[in-house]
Amino acid sequence: MTNSMLIVKEKLETSWLPLTCNYDKAEQQFDRLLTLKNLDEQVKIQPILVKDLEIAIASALANAYGETEDSEIASRFLQRILYRLNRLNLFWYDDLSNYNNERSIYFHSLRDRLESNWQTWELTQVNMSERLDAEAVKQGLSQRADRDLHPPLSETKRYLRDDMNLEGYRILLAIASLDGLVEASRLSRILGGASNEIQSTLVRVLLEEYGNGRLARKHSTFFAQMMAELNLNTQPEAYFDLVPWQVLASINHNFLLTERKRHFLRYNGGLTYFEIAGPSFYTDYMFAAKRLQLSSVAMSYWELHIREDERHGQWMLTDVALPLADMYPEHAWELVLGYDQERLIGDRASAAVIGLIQKFSSGEAKINL
Repeated sequence: MTNSMLIVKEKLETSWLPLTCNYDKAEQQFDRLLTLKNLDEQVKIQPILVKDLEIAIASALANAYGETEDSEIASRFLQRILYRLNRLNLFWYDDLSNYNNERSIYFHSLRDRLESNWQTWELTQVNMSERLDAEAVKQGLSQRADRDLHPPLSETKRYLRDDMNLEGYRILLAIASLDGLVEASRLSRILGGASNEIQSTLVRVLLEEYGNGRLARKHSTFFAQMMAELNLNTQPEAYFDLVPWQVLASINHNFLLTERKRHFLRYNGGLTYFEIAGPSFYTDYMFAAKRLQLSSVAMSYWELHIREDERHGQWMLTDVALPLADMYPEHAWELVLGYDQERLIGDRASAAVIGLIQKFSSGEAKINL
């Protein structure tokens, strides 16, 4: 990560997850490309500028998304590159030169290659062989909402509530900060266009996430306050190197769905799950904070979300997802696909985070936050 990206790194001991020299070298080459002037023209003239990156990507695409150590490292490399391409769609109030290549044809092609390979694999993880009609979709979404609003206590939930120590809680916040400090930014990408009741509901959700325009009430402000209370770095992306690829994939998946309006239904199906299931997860985190006897500031974000997301989940189901099923009956099944994918990808990310916390908590690996 270069200084020009204005990403502040903590001094992390990351021997627990080695990067091969090729991937490390390739990412350094990618760093230089981000702010290179006239990138597309330069690449045409000097293909060697992307040689290491292209070799690493070809290798990673052939090995990613399996269950071996090599596939883990390859997946991490690909999702890191994809995330850093996607973040160009948002403004970070940093050096303007960081956006020199936001419309680069080479970067556009690179993003397509990474997404195509990964999304093909993602679709194999979900059972969507049956294209449901609109009524079946509405029934299916309502049943899923009932199931996910108050899920049973799983092993993961029990660990969070009963066993996670303070250092584990700090690691949880550090990883979650990659999304928590810029919360709802991707939602903003789908709000433009024609006005109707569905759009108005989505705007209402965004406004509440953004504190109705008051920084002190913005949800990300509460997240930063939690981090500061526990002496964590509140600079966005400070803990990028700590984030498992499964969490990056969750973020990148949402970037894809919000940047392509053809996936509008799929995204809103996923957002419906996220808002409905959120209070359950936040309750686990709050129980952990209370058990650890943390201050109200150190759990304020969870309390806020439990209260507001219960309302948002109901809005998303009754005022967004169900009306969209009626509006697009031939494509209504995409709402279910989006819902199920968000649940699956979220569960996978949670498992990766818990696994990492347990590894550090057991002393198997070390980290300095």
